[in-house]
Amino acid sequence: MSLSFKLPTPLDYFGALVQTDAQFHLLEAATSLGQDEYPRLDVQQVLAEVDALLARLRRRLPADAPAMHKLRLLNHFFFHELHFGGNLNHYYDPENSYLHRVLERRRGIPVSLAVLWLELAQGLGLPAHGVGFPGHFMVKVNLPHAQVVIDPFSGQSLSREELQTRLEAWRGNHGLPGAPELPLGHYLQAMPAREIIARMLRNLKEIHRTQQDWPRLVAVEDRLLVLLPQAWDEYRDRGLAQAELGQLGSAVQDLETYLGQAGDGEDAAAIAERVADLRRALD
Repeated sequence: MSLSFKLPTPLDYFGALVQTDAQFHLLEAATSLGQDEYPRLDVQQVLAEVDALLARLRRRLPADAPAMHKLRLLNHFFFHELHFGGNLNHYYDPENSYLHRVLERRRGIPVSLAVLWLELAQGLGLPAHGVGFPGHFMVKVNLPHAQVVIDPFSGQSLSREELQTRLEAWRGNHGLPGAPELPLGHYLQAMPAREIIARMLRNLKEIHRTQQDWPRLVAVEDRLLVLLPQAWDEYRDRGLAQAELGQLGSAVQDLETYLGQAGDGEDAAAIAERVADLRRALD
């Protein structure tokens, strides 16, 4: 009797990584996103490269180094020696979201740079977290007598006044100047690893949607729905992309799932009409 084994797909691997919050490894999950575009990507090799960077840092630190010394050394190493920074010229390049490419090119967007920085910071024992600041991902470190907030795009440490100015500019640009104002601290809360990965995927989703790259958009949606099984809007968006690809049966299934769970949305009538059109096309 012959035995056959089914190798896990990149989506299977991703699903195993994000199955529980208790064992959620942010760097590995973020790195695995590149496997859709680079099927031969060796995720463990990328993790080893980051481990090697951490080992270089640790060799420079005395055993009793205070937290502020660790933070200063990390920032100098990451932003000045390795020259990590934002990709100003090609901000919407999807390569900015693939961590192995960010490592190679030393260029990324705030959230991808933050994931690498956080891995090094936490490896040094710093209480560091990602922050979903409006319009621009940040990182923060809670020190004994201070909270340091850093823009991973530039390496700049931001004061409360600078953060408030950025927040007010964002509110003005989004037509919210008269909305009830929440305190600055509300926008500086730590973002869970699952939400950080969702943010990375939604960045890719928006790039592919803008380019009408439906196969890549569906691949991103597949990951989003493994990550967030009750994100009903993602069923809608995957269904619409599948319809563009001519995958009518799958499109109907996703759109009906959306209507069944979020059928009171403003777009419910339009989605129901689209489902009816797709069903007629299937007959």
